[in-house]
Amino acid sequence: MTAAEKALSTFREPPCMYNCAQTVCAAFDREDLIEPMKSCGGGRAPEGMCGALYGAIQVAPERADELKAAFTARNGAWKCSDLKGGTPRVACQQCVTVAAQLLEEN
Repeated sequence: MTAAEKALSTFREPPCMYNCAQTVCAAFDREDLIEPMKSCGGGRAPEGMCGALYGAIQVAPERADELKAAFTARNGAWKCSDLKGGTPRVACQQCVTVAAQLLEEN
């Protein structure tokens, strides 16, 4: 199972019901980040950052700039409000998939 598949299997799905930030952390076995990421979904991460991207940055903080740039290149934005309100609208599942793929690439 890829990291993206693992992440999507817990995203808003029982029994975990994780948000976007939590699910990316869980896909990389960062159980220590699950509780702190509870309040970082739905545009509530710092600076309004996409929760999936924020979770990825918490997993690999040394790659923060690279992850943010690559995420923006693939999705067109890094802020949740821009992703959800833009044209085209980017689905949360796509954000989770891209964040997990970027982490898995290196």
